[in-house]
Amino acid sequence: MYGIRNCDTVKKARAWLDAAGVACDFHDYKTAGIERDRLEAWADALGWETVLNRAGTTFRKLPEADRTGLDRDRAITLMLAQPSMIKRPLLDRGGMFTAGFRPATYEGLFGR
Repeated sequence: MYGIRNCDTVKKARAWLDAAGVACDFHDYKTAGIERDRLEAWADALGWETVLNRAGTTFRKLPEADRTGLDRDRAITLMLAQPSMIKRPLLDRGGMFTAGFRPATYEGLFGR
């Protein structure tokens, strides 16, 4: 699982996994950063529009010029510079990616 440790949604997802007895490694991309290759793989699998967290404060505080006319490459550059703009949590289950947390989605992924 990838995310930011203090994010409420990440906390809910981690609590759900713990309660379901699902072990997972956690990577805090705000403190540890994220590799371009990994971010590009997420963008390719899920679509950069899904991976980019437009609802967050970090994105909304960007100058209008940075928020408009985005494409995949510009979005990835923004997310690399400010990992808080990456959707949270991002779950990598053996190359199957899921962005965000919904209990029903996790139940489907883990058969619980």
